[in-house]
Amino acid sequence: MSPSVILKPRTADKIKEFLPDEHFMETKKKPRERHHPEVAYRNEHFLESSDARPLRIVAEYLEPQSRFRRLGVQNTVVFFGSARVLPLEEAQERLRALEALGRNGGSSAGDEELRMARMAVEMARYYEDARELARLITEWSLSLKNGSHFLMICSGGGPGIMEAANRGAAEAGGMSIGLNIKLPQEQSPNPYISPNLNFLFRYFFMRKLWFAQPAKALISFPGGFGTLDELFEFLTLVQTHKIGHHVSLLLYGSEYWKKLVNFDWLVETGTVDRDELKVIRFADTPREAFEILKHDLARILGVRPVPRHPFV
Repeated sequence: MSPSVILKPRTADKIKEFLPDEHFMETKKKPRERHHPEVAYRNEHFLESSDARPLRIVAEYLEPQSRFRRLGVQNTVVFFGSARVLPLEEAQERLRALEALGRNGGSSAGDEELRMARMAVEMARYYEDARELARLITEWSLSLKNGSHFLMICSGGGPGIMEAANRGAAEAGGMSIGLNIKLPQEQSPNPYISPNLNFLFRYFFMRKLWFAQPAKALISFPGGFGTLDELFEFLTLVQTHKIGHHVSLLLYGSEYWKKLVNFDWLVETGTVDRDELKVIRFADTPREAFEILKHDLARILGVRPVPRHPFV
């Protein structure tokens, strides 16, 4: 017979270990607060994370596409150029202010500052020319009677040449597009963009897609790194037939561009064929540029001007 097991009585402390504490009992009495989870597409913390980057990229394709379709935007004429070019009146005013400093006994501006102010006045003609060219294109587009969204001016949405393009379109009574980009140094949209066609992009490559996809013509005015990047991207798309449709390419300001890029040297070294350079034309006045673009766009879009007296 097995020896009986003797169970020692538990002490009060030991027994307490097995009993629910007062806090637990209180919690059991109160109903728990319900947690309402967010749907994923409203979770801002997630949407700003690296995991959600594909969603942000797709959104920058779908949202502009949806807006363009809803508004009936069909074709664009894209203006590239420096954000630093000033309107002529503003550039002249800055130069006068600097010159007046020395005459009035104040601390005179340095030679380099004066040189840059004089250069700004010289470069300001490109602002005025871009403004005039955008006005001419918009007036012609509206005269075709295909609707205000058939052929529209499109810019990068910022100041300088971009502002001049949107301004010229507005002065002609047309609507225009601004494809702005979010930068560390905030680039505010210029005031001449049509409000419902004012976009802000996070990703440069998605912005470039919307420059290229509806574009039927590109005019590149003098500019810096950004302008060169956008111009050579377009040239590559045309050269490799990746753009999918005909585009008229125009460099405005032949002296500037031929000093900046030695196109003949590209041919001489065999890195570019001479035929490939035929896609580039140059213009030095708004009227000259307009006539080239009007001829090209009429052919690309298959449009004819509306006769003034159709029944005569």
